[in-house]
Amino acid sequence: MVEVIAAANILTDLFLSSAALTGLAIVHGVLQGGRPDDPLTRRFVFALRVAMLLFAGRALIVLTGGAWFRSIVLLAAALIPLAAVIVAEGLLRRHAPVWVKWVIGTGTVGFVLTAFWFGTALDPARLTGLLMFQVVGFAIAGWMIATRDRSSLNMAENQSAGRLAWSLVVLVPLIATDFLLVFIRLPVQMSAIGVLVMCWAALGLARGTASHRAGFAPIVIVVAVGALTGAIISGLAGAGRDGIILGGAISTSAMLVLALWSETRAGHSSARSAGLIAHMAQAPLDSPLAFLRGLQAHPMVAGAVVITPADLSGFDPATLTRIFAASPVLRKSAPPALDPQAADHITHLFNRFGATHILDLGQQPRQLVALAMPALQSSPSTEVELDAVQRMAALIAKGAAGGA
Repeated sequence: MVEVIAAANILTDLFLSSAALTGLAIVHGVLQGGRPDDPLTRRFVFALRVAMLLFAGRALIVLTGGAWFRSIVLLAAALIPLAAVIVAEGLLRRHAPVWVKWVIGTGTVGFVLTAFWFGTALDPARLTGLLMFQVVGFAIAGWMIATRDRSSLNMAENQSAGRLAWSLVVLVPLIATDFLLVFIRLPVQMSAIGVLVMCWAALGLARGTASHRAGFAPIVIVVAVGALTGAIISGLAGAGRDGIILGGAISTSAMLVLALWSETRAGHSSARSAGLIAHMAQAPLDSPLAFLRGLQAHPMVAGAVVITPADLSGFDPATLTRIFAASPVLRKSAPPALDPQAADHITHLFNRFGATHILDLGQQPRQLVALAMPALQSSPSTEVELDAVQRMAALIAKGAAGGA
């Protein structure tokens, strides 16, 4: 039984390290995909790489049993206070006081050198000193953020600084538990969970989503649900105290990674919307059709089919006018409630052209554009984008008619 519990502890350590590496890699990719040359991005990327080095070292120790990987972990741990202070400097757009640079610089050099002392002859003094150094480093970073000149930063910068400060409140105690593992009888190192919370805060540096603007409420819910789910499942399975802690840690870290992935996917969706806006800004304005052809590099418009007046010869013009006056963007999923004749025309239009959306270009003689959009690609934001495309095309047609 003791061997099973020990194996569970080791596997959980490996899982948590892998989860932290995954979360850090997600944020690293988001930041590098934005403005990689921005000074704040470079500072944050350095901090992310330091953390990735630490958790990679932990995972390698578990996978290989190689004791020399411990030097990688100690090296990364020695660099963490330096990373925290330079990120705080970047957020606040000001240098740390000279005494801070001396304290952090001296401590970093000293502990980097001791990281390459193999064996445990320097322990527990080395580990105790490293814990104190990390606490001092995070305390200094937190002090710099708490005492910042808020008037010198804009609202987004103040929000990012606040998110980082709150994430430190979660991270520092969890880091301390890694060093005090034996004394507080924890079966696994918990700092990975704090790092994943920090990753959530870091996403706010790349983009200001509604979930981030709402503060930490979403991530608190994710952590609470993850911890309770893992603890309840472990308890029902008859696990003891250590088993419940392990189950809660695994479930929480997995849910945090999923939350980060979901946020990143939402960011990609926003980027696609911005891509359509960029196409709209650069598309030619000679005519509605020229405008739409300029948008065809965008996936949403790439398969568009132009319906010419000849294609509409079998439809009643007056009925079409009533239909598109009621709904310039005709949606198969939500057609306008009109008379039976109009309903028959709408059904015939969608069936004949195999479309899910039909846009009126606002021209006379009437021209339409048919789109076949898979249900999985449709979303409220996509529907708004289609409205914008149709409105722009109609304004171009109106301007052309007025100029004529």
